[in-house]
Amino acid sequence: MNSQDTITQYYQQHHGELLNYVSSRLQGATEAEDIVQDVFLRLLSSQQLITTVTLPSLVYTMARHLICDYYRRRKPRKDYEYELQYTAPTVVSCTESLVAIHEVEREVEQCLSRLPSICSEIYHLHLYDNMQVSDISQALGQPYKTVEYRLGMARKEVRKRLRNVS
Repeated sequence: MNSQDTITQYYQQHHGELLNYVSSRLQGATEAEDIVQDVFLRLLSSQQLITTVTLPSLVYTMARHLICDYYRRRKPRKDYEYELQYTAPTVVSCTESLVAIHEVEREVEQCLSRLPSICSEIYHLHLYDNMQVSDISQALGQPYKTVEYRLGMARKEVRKRLRNVS
């Protein structure tokens, strides 16, 4: 009897037992069914030698690990949902958001107009055209470090200017 037949036979005989085990440790029946299914799918795709002696221990160990993974993934989601529910800022109107966005854009453009034209051009290429420093360097025919320095200078000035925007 090969491993696949052993796993199939074990599944047919002990599926309900394993489902009860997983369900007792989880709140939802659908999650328990998913985990039991994952256990047997992993067993079927496993390359290790599986015998009738090692299979029960392997099944319950895999189930326990998948349950731990389920709770590990679930905790950050619950924390995030709590954070959104209790500490989320109040929703501002769409008009107020648009006004704020336009104000920030205007401030950025005013700041860039005060910079040397090459710094302004580099910042525009990086921010609006989504170009990397190496791409900007090639497009403008300037050394990489020069472009990097000028982009840093432009960012620094824009940050200074945006601190004053409320």
